[in-house]
Amino acid sequence: MNDHPTGMSPTGRSSGDLLKRRAGNLAAGALGAAIINVLVVGAMWVIEVADYVLPGEFDVYGIRAWDPEGLGGIFLAPFLHAGFGHLMANSLPLLILGFLAALRGIGRFLAASLIIILVSGLGVWFTSSPLAVTVGASGLVFGYFGFVVARGLFDRRALDIVIGVGVAIAYYSIIWGVLPGEAGISWQGHLFGLVGGVIAAWVVRRRRRAVAPAY
Repeated sequence: MNDHPTGMSPTGRSSGDLLKRRAGNLAAGALGAAIINVLVVGAMWVIEVADYVLPGEFDVYGIRAWDPEGLGGIFLAPFLHAGFGHLMANSLPLLILGFLAALRGIGRFLAASLIIILVSGLGVWFTSSPLAVTVGASGLVFGYFGFVVARGLFDRRALDIVIGVGVAIAYYSIIWGVLPGEAGISWQGHLFGLVGGVIAAWVVRRRRRAVAPAY
């Protein structure tokens, strides 16, 4: 028989110790998530200020559809914006959704971000009008939304499910952004960002270990 004393886990740790450890891990994860997202959004602001002050247009380095030379813009476009209004509109949702996306670890967050950027960028490159230039972090915003909601479905952890449901309720109106609408708004970036977020949630999902039967 594999009996254990009340209040003790199979590894010999008390339930109180496990709760403290999980709380500590969550606090450390929250701190790391906050720092990396502040740094990323801060970098976007530094770049936009430089674009405003320096001669030349940084936006030409965005995603240039159907142009092989424009493929490099896939990795640059999320950090470029068409003015401070555009950047301000993206900053707050990017900080909130990026923070929630990074709670489970910086490694997973970076992997998910790379997948979102690639899927969103390639989708924009293939489906936008030829030679149209697209910039902005909206693909990441929609990607993190899809990632956080889908993570709750794929990982099936209580906290992730609660966060996913909360995000879905708070940001449900974001879904309308994946439909063609206002001129000058890249619905393609929104749509493929959302798709990339769901794909990323599946790719970096927690793998479950087979549980050996007790005798």
